[in-house]
Amino acid sequence: MPKTRVVVVDDSALVRSLLTEIINRQSDMQCVGAAADPLAAREMIRELDPDVITLDVEMPRMDGLEFLSRLMRLRPMPVVMVSTLTEQGAEITMRALELGAIDFVAKPRIGVSQGLNELASDITDKIRVAAAAKVRRLPAAAPSPGPGVNPAAAVSHTRPAAPLPRVSTEKIICIGASTGGTEAIREVLVPMPADSPAIVITQHMPPGFTTSFANRLNGLCKIRVAEARDGERILPGHAYIAPGGHHLRIDRSGSNYVAVVEDTEPVNRHRPSVEVLFKSAARVIGPNAIGIMLTGMGADGASAMREMKDAGSYNYVQDEASCVVFGMPRMAIQHGAAHEVLPLNQIAPAVLARLANAPAGVRHRI
Repeated sequence: MPKTRVVVVDDSALVRSLLTEIINRQSDMQCVGAAADPLAAREMIRELDPDVITLDVEMPRMDGLEFLSRLMRLRPMPVVMVSTLTEQGAEITMRALELGAIDFVAKPRIGVSQGLNELASDITDKIRVAAAAKVRRLPAAAPSPGPGVNPAAAVSHTRPAAPLPRVSTEKIICIGASTGGTEAIREVLVPMPADSPAIVITQHMPPGFTTSFANRLNGLCKIRVAEARDGERILPGHAYIAPGGHHLRIDRSGSNYVAVVEDTEPVNRHRPSVEVLFKSAARVIGPNAIGIMLTGMGADGASAMREMKDAGSYNYVQDEASCVVFGMPRMAIQHGAAHEVLPLNQIAPAVLARLANAPAGVRHRI
């Protein structure tokens, strides 16, 4: 089988060297070139035609986001971003995912050599996923992410729907996603009206990035979007995102639903894990839950989504054609967890239609 050919783009000679070494240690991939800036990378990509590139977010000679924007308009290809663990780095990474990057690696600001080597398996796993992912061309009219541009305003999105004619406050929507999920979640959340049922989300993401992710969504949505806080009441009109590096599950306190945020052991190699959220939904919410499984690699959450279905929830799964990676949705379907398999752009309308016609929520005996 041919090796995955990778070009590394980073202004740090140390990072270029480390990434090259990590990639070349793998039997199924090869670093065919390393560029110090986007202009050099442009020529290298033309000459070498790689399968995947890794791209630093802060680059000389041309802004890394501007380079990514041009690349995804003119020559779409799988890109894995390499981002620093800073507030600015997280914000830039969220914009890069909007522009079409498949995934990102969070590199430490200090101890780069040790940090990257500790992340070697994560880096190479993400390159493998990127190599098999579906890449879409960025529309020519997409706004340039230059200085002074409000990132939220730069994202085109569907106008939010009118308020629901009736929404049971007992309903809770539970969403699980991984690779490609940041944009998929945005597409589901933006149409939700201000009186939407509460939405609880687990997206595979490391610490330091979910705050920026939540803030960007909060600027785009009618509902309030924030990281979940341990012990807070889960309310309609709000979306709660599992903080990076922490599991999120749902529990009851009297007649109220509450968020439980904890840093217990990884589940299915993930923290946060969709399995943890969905199992709690099956146990605590039952027929008042709506489950949504979006794009992602692996099987996290698939068996727990079947538990949700068995407990009475109604579940939607993203279809293969609209997924960046059809891993988690495929496994959910194989587990018999799906009631409906839909293209991404049909999931929010389907949920809203179901909620508008739904009977009052089932009340649990306390």
